Amino acid sequence: MGKKVFLIDVARCNGCHNCQIACKDEHCGVDWPPYAKAQPDTGQFWCKVEQSVHGTVPKVNMTYVPKIGAQDEAVRAYAGDMLMPREDGLIVIDPEKATGRKDIADKFEGVFWNEKLQIPQGCTGCAHLLDDGWTAPRCVDACATEALLFGDEEEFAEELKQAERLTPTSNVFYLNLPKRWVAGQVIDELHDEVVIGATVTLRSASGEELTTATDEFGDFWFRQIEGGVYHLKVEGGDYVARELDVDCTEDDVNTGRISLYRLDFK
Repeated sequence: MGKKVFLIDVARCNGCHNCQIACKDEHCGVDWPPYAKAQPDTGQFWCKVEQSVHGTVPKVNMTYVPKIGAQDEAVRAYAGDMLMPREDGLIVIDPEKATGRKDIADKFEGVFWNEKLQIPQGCTGCAHLLDDGWTAPRCVDACATEALLFGDEEEFAEELKQAERLTPTSNVFYLNLPKRWVAGQVIDELHDEVVIGATVTLRSASGEELTTATDEFGDFWFRQIEGGVYHLKVEGGDYVARELDVDCTEDDVNTGRISLYRLDFK
């Protein structure tokens, strides 16, 4: 049996929250001895879809990143004697052994302290279901877009070459984690119309260039770029080129309307 991992393709996630709801449905108010005691109705999210808004009106988008806590080899390294032994490599905090170990919850994001039961709790990978014949945890089973996948590490060997992790030792891998974007609209202010087909070039500090063209609404987008300071140049047809610097180091950038003027000013 290979080591089990989660593979999450953020580009496929539409923010339906099915995974989060399925996790709650499986674990809230239900004990699964000896694997886990009931998750509280509130305060804990063993699986949680984090959503964030990027940009400013009218260039705005929402990103969704499903997060699964506790499945991290750092937990094993810190408190391996508090885990259930498993051949599949899942991190399953033993609710009996770990009684009173608040330090585990304090140390690791995604591991929660159950004050009433005095135990640390987190995702078990639905080990109770896997041992009963299921091939995937409830969160993965509930994902309609196949954004969440679960299986042996060897099964995802090619995908993992491109994947990222939120922590260096996590067993949860991500494809297409959101990066920065730069967007805007190009207009002919004098004639009160958008400019279609203008060439927009984005040049990084290292000299690398990306090029696109404005669409039928005069809009342009550069998506999934690294954060940093870029030089933007807009040119096309009978218009005087415009140049400006944009800084998307900390956030995505909506340049707003960029006005072009014709060479003959008519």
